[in-house]
Amino acid sequence: MTLRIFVTGPAGVGKTTLVERVAREADRWGYLVGGMITKEVRRNGRRVGFRITALDTGEEGTLASVRRTSHLPGVPFGKYVVHVDEINRVGVSAIKRALVEADLIVIDEIGPMEYKSDEFIRVVGEVLKSEKSLLAVVHRKMADKFRPLGKLYTLSVENRNRAFAEVMDEVMKELKGVRG
Repeated sequence: MTLRIFVTGPAGVGKTTLVERVAREADRWGYLVGGMITKEVRRNGRRVGFRITALDTGEEGTLASVRRTSHLPGVPFGKYVVHVDEINRVGVSAIKRALVEADLIVIDEIGPMEYKSDEFIRVVGEVLKSEKSLLAVVHRKMADKFRPLGKLYTLSVENRNRAFAEVMDEVMKELKGVRG
C-alpha cells in the first residue's frame, strides 16, 4: 500500500515545521521531494496572511491576505481574501510537477482556504489515486475526511518530537523500498 501520512493539530503546534524537516531530510538523502509549503505572514506580530512556496523551485505566491490589505483578486473567507489564482499558479503547479518527478509529495496544507480552488481539489484527488508517497498537513476541520485514507497524526506540543521521529522513520522506510 502506498504511504499516505496526514498531520493535523491546532495552529502553531508545528505541523509545517514537521513536514519541512521530513522534506529536508529526504532531500538530503537524495530523494526528490515536491509539492508546496504554506507559512503565515506576520506584520508587527499579527498574522496578515499566508504564503505558499513550491518545494522544487522556491517560487512563492500569496495564498490569502487580510481583506483590507489585499491587492490581489480573490474569494472572501472570514477576515481574509483567498487568492485562487495564486494557489493554482504556485501550489497546483508544484503538486502537478511532483506527481511526475518526485519520490515524495508534500502538501501543506489541505484546508478550507485551499479548497476554494477547484484545481487544487482535483490535483489532491490525483495524488490520492497515484502510487506516490504523500505527506500532507490537513486542517483539523477536515481531518476526519482524510483519516480513512492513510495514517493521521494529531500533533500536540507534548508529542510533536516523537511524531516527527515516527513520520521520518515511516517516510524513509517507504522511500528506500521504492528505490530498492
